[in-house]
Amino acid sequence: MSTERDDGRIAPAFDPLTDPLPDALTGRLPDPLTGLLPDAPRDPFAAPDPFAGPAGADIADTLELPLTDGLIDFLAYERQGTPGPPPGPDLLDGVAGWGAVGTEAGPFRLVPVGIERDIRLIGQWMNDPAVAAFWGLSGPDGVIADHLRVQLDGDGRSVPCLGVLGGIPMSYWEVYRADLDPIARHYPSRPHDTGIHFLLGNVADRGRGLGTLLLRTVSDLVLDHRPSCGRVVGEPDLRNTPSLAAFLGAGFRLSGEVQLPDKRAAVMIRDRVLRAVL
Repeated sequence: MSTERDDGRIAPAFDPLTDPLPDALTGRLPDPLTGLLPDAPRDPFAAPDPFAGPAGADIADTLELPLTDGLIDFLAYERQGTPGPPPGPDLLDGVAGWGAVGTEAGPFRLVPVGIERDIRLIGQWMNDPAVAAFWGLSGPDGVIADHLRVQLDGDGRSVPCLGVLGGIPMSYWEVYRADLDPIARHYPSRPHDTGIHFLLGNVADRGRGLGTLLLRTVSDLVLDHRPSCGRVVGEPDLRNTPSLAAFLGAGFRLSGEVQLPDKRAAVMIRDRVLRAVL
């Protein structure tokens, strides 16, 4: 069979056994898994690929993220869930309900400790030699659990908390009624004086001003949520120079020195009336 060309001459018939395929048929066949031509533009009306990342992104990059200590802590914390308020009321105007506050380092909040959930993380921090030198709680988990249980099973005068910064638990705090604590016998306390103990868990978070920032943040939380409290009190060990510097940088003043059963301490006070100038 022959066909007629545009110039009027007869063109030879196409022989599929001997003649090369026309250009229109030489493209690659569709991918049997996707039904799309690999090099063809994607149909704008096609359903999106659920495994595709942002344009230009390489999905392999997300599989190679370094598992830092902070990321591991965050994943463990999120997997176990965020606790609700403690089972009984505290004497500190509901620390569990104080909520998050913005800081230069990210959103920060105090989350009351759950022993089963948090014992491993707090135990790691307490067994850091730099922490153990001043807290004296190194050892097996039972040592820390006993320390926490005394507060959690008490009348609410002391609330142990994790400090959660940007969604990652990175510090340990104890907010307590200093006027109801044995420390009250060693300085001229006033009703509703509120005390703070704290530590930064990761070595990378120390020595760069984060302690100062968070001390100011937590003392602001105390003054914002405890209208009856006129002063926030700290009692760091006099040997703990970084802690002393953090308190001074956070607006506390040195009120005096006292000898406590386990340390000689500096009495640091942040006054509500001086809050705007210190």
